[in-house]
Amino acid sequence: MIKAILIFNTHGKPWLSKFYQPYSEDTQKQIIRETFHLVFKRDENVCNFLEGRLLIGGSDNKLIYRHYTTLYFVFCMDSKESVFGILDLIQVFVETLNKCFENICEVDFIFHVDKVHNILAEMMMGGVVLNETDAQNKLEKYEADLAGAPARDIPAVKNMNLSEIPRNINISGISIKVPNLSSFK
Repeated sequence: MIKAILIFNTHGKPWLSKFYQPYSEDTQKQIIRETFHLVFKRDENVCNFLEGRLLIGGSDNKLIYRHYTTLYFVFCMDSKESVFGILDLIQVFVETLNKCFENICEVDFIFHVDKVHNILAEMMMGGVVLNETDAQNKLEKYEADLAGAPARDIPAVKNMNLSEIPRNINISGISIKVPNLSSFK
């Protein structure tokens, strides 16, 4: 489970902090400071994850991060999550932000913080990555069924026994005369 998502600049200024576990405000600030110092001092050509930090909850936790221009995107998670899955999630998150804001930068976090939080909320819920593939597959199947409906209905209409269709229908005093459709066969 993801415990926190932090985005800060190269000076340690947090632009987004989303905690999925309850921490006091002082603890949150301390986590942000410690996370920045751990990530910022790392060399660019080392791996993008760190094992077990006590402040975030113990040795069972990991920090997964990516550095894009002046921003660090950091996910704090337990050991049950896939490191490469989270790296991919960070990539998708950044690509989505880039599409929305045409190259995400720090100013977008100032003027469009609500959009950034909405995008994050659509990807995550309570520290769990939302699986939209099932919903997308259901939608595609439904659309395919709708597109195939006319093709299925034509043989059904051709096989109808039109001689059994009533010729006069009366509903609440309204009389409807049904024409003879046998000439359409």
